[in-house]
Amino acid sequence: MSNIPTENSKSPTRSDQAKETASRIAAGAGEAAQGAATHYVKEPAQDIFSMVKAYAKENPDVAACWAFGLGVIVGWKLRP
Repeated sequence: MSNIPTENSKSPTRSDQAKETASRIAAGAGEAAQGAATHYVKEPAQDIFSMVKAYAKENPDVAACWAFGLGVIVGWKLRP
């Protein structure tokens, strides 16, 4: 007699259990990565933009010069 399950058996095989476990681990890793991305990317970006806004309110002439300079450089690089 063989220990190989037939197609009619309802018990999960080791392969099915391994796939299920890998799926759960991947889902957990994805959730952890998403949480890290929110913490390490979104929050610092918000802090940087708030600092830039505050600087622009204090020094509008300097901020305007930087915006113009960056616009010229980006426009020049995007030119076909």
